Amino acid sequence: MLRTITVGSCVSVQGTFEAQHDDGRVTVRVDDRLYVGRPVPRKAD
Repeated sequence: MLRTITVGSCVSVQGTFEAQHDDGRVTVRVDDRLYVGRPVPRKAD
C-alpha cells in the first residue's frame, strides 16, 4: 500500500508502507531506500 509521509518541514515522500512505529512515525520504502516520517492525514471521502 502506498503511503505519503512528511520528512522535515516541507519534504514529502510517497512509497510502499513498511512499518508503523510506537511514536506515530511510519517507514516507507522507495526503491532500495527507507524513509521515516510523520504520515500525511488521509483526505475524508
